[in-house]
Amino acid sequence: MSGVMSVEVIATKIFEIRGKKVILDRDLSELYGVSTKVLNQAVKRNIKRFPGDFMFQLTELEKDKVVTICDHLISLKFSYQLPYAFTEQGVAMLSSILNSERAIAVNIQIKERPQIGFR
Repeated sequence: MSGVMSVEVIATKIFEIRGKKVILDRDLSELYGVSTKVLNQAVKRNIKRFPGDFMFQLTELEKDKVVTICDHLISLKFSYQLPYAFTEQGVAMLSSILNSERAIAVNIQIKERPQIGFR
């Protein structure tokens, strides 16, 4: 699975927000090798596949809290866009709509490694 991030790196991208373990759209786009814009456009074209327990948009307060605790998201501080958060089910659905070899590999890595922290 060359090019896919290590288990340790993926685990650092999981946050607990609203009592759910999630990965933000920006981090998923990096994992999948697409821009955040492309990822979010694919989601919007397939929005019926992403109910509230698969994906939700952060509030301004939630965004500020995540930016405060995670250095790699500092660029979000000045973004007018509120990021989307994807649960494990949302991540699985993303791999089906992106339909790329890399998306499938990332999804398998997340699903097969409980140490990543989604569970």
